[in-house]
Amino acid sequence: MLTILGRSNGGFCDRVNRRSFLRIGALATGAATLNLADVFRAEAGQSSKPKSVINIFLGGGPPHQDLWDLKPQAPSEIRGEFRPIDTTVPGIQICEVFPRIASMMEKFAIIRSVVGATGQHDAWQCMTGWPARELQFLGGHPSIGAVANKILGPVDPSVPAFVGLAEKSQHVPWSDPGSPGFLGQGFGCFRPEGPGLADMRLNGVTVEHLDDRKALLSSFDRMRRDVDASGMMSGIDSYNRLAFNVLTSSKLLEALDLSKEPAEVRARYGDGKPYQFQYDGAPTVNEQLLMARRLVEAGVRCVSLSYGRWDSHGQNFPLVRDHGAKLDQCLSALVEDLNYRGMLNDVTVIAWGEFGRTPQINKDAGRDHWPKVSCAIMAGGGMTTGQVIGATNRWGEFAEQRPVHFQEVVATLYNNLGIDPGSKPIVDQAGRPQPLVESGIIRELV
Repeated sequence: MLTILGRSNGGFCDRVNRRSFLRIGALATGAATLNLADVFRAEAGQSSKPKSVINIFLGGGPPHQDLWDLKPQAPSEIRGEFRPIDTTVPGIQICEVFPRIASMMEKFAIIRSVVGATGQHDAWQCMTGWPARELQFLGGHPSIGAVANKILGPVDPSVPAFVGLAEKSQHVPWSDPGSPGFLGQGFGCFRPEGPGLADMRLNGVTVEHLDDRKALLSSFDRMRRDVDASGMMSGIDSYNRLAFNVLTSSKLLEALDLSKEPAEVRARYGDGKPYQFQYDGAPTVNEQLLMARRLVEAGVRCVSLSYGRWDSHGQNFPLVRDHGAKLDQCLSALVEDLNYRGMLNDVTVIAWGEFGRTPQINKDAGRDHWPKVSCAIMAGGGMTTGQVIGATNRWGEFAEQRPVHFQEVVATLYNNLGIDPGSKPIVDQAGRPQPLVESGIIRELV
């Protein structure tokens, strides 16, 4: 083990402290029988790469029958104007606006039969698996990222376990990155805001000065904790720890700095501009998927973001051509990038919305809300991809084969993070254990 020392707090004249000296000595005495390759093998056997989730929320409810579940044999007032195209997996066809995803379909899995939507126009179920009304008096169930923050904690103390990139939208529930729920704000996400990034840099303040301030704050916190009965201090402590760790490290800032990416990589993702059909929703910021890749590479366990505004009551087909083509570019680039970097088995990517759209096209050439069935596309996480799970009937009205509940999807995401969704209850503010979900994982994938 190599140790990089900060301040000297005593030790030998060659600046190696006693503990490090003993470590080096122990390694030296075993050198006759233990070579460097053996050390690396031993360390590899004792550790594994951290797992991550990138949760892409397609706010507004994407039309399932115009993305991954086309109905070419249905009447024109149902099938719409898109044609299906073949993919690299025989028998799987998707919409014509996704040629890049079609060219690497073996890396993706499509769920055509997501059920259990409450019909609410928000991200809550995609972030938690639960209806928003469940345990509402306690703040609701926590999101995937908050649970990962609570159970697994950060991979690196200077990098938050949970980051929300969701842009602020006029319809506020679409910009929800995932609530900490009854776990409390201490386990919520870190949200990097544009101008606010400047506040994360040390301007004329030394690390030593921060350490002195941290020691002073800690002494006050210990005193307040002794008289605190509500548990809020643990949340405040976590904020303080995160603030100091982020301020004294450049790792998070570097992950958020896309200028460090080669121009050809950024071009592959695109920027998603011009932003069209945004209205009261999220813009199509393709670069956020690149930022998500950089964040999980830096050690973030869960990144959530909101992509586009898919509430297509009118102009459904131009909207899907715009949003779909942009999503095709950045989502295929993300999966390709993760695969190239050897990260795809450790990062689960999902893109989905709160519900589907009506089979019948309305008078405004749009599709209305349809909570009976929706869809999802997934990749990575060591899953069995190159397949379609579930099927709707011939008009796309309901799940005819293998309905997959929101909670099954979320259970699978927990499983891929290394959290057993069936045996890891978490305790709410009243001291009662609460299940993460009440469904099993999607066995076809895992």
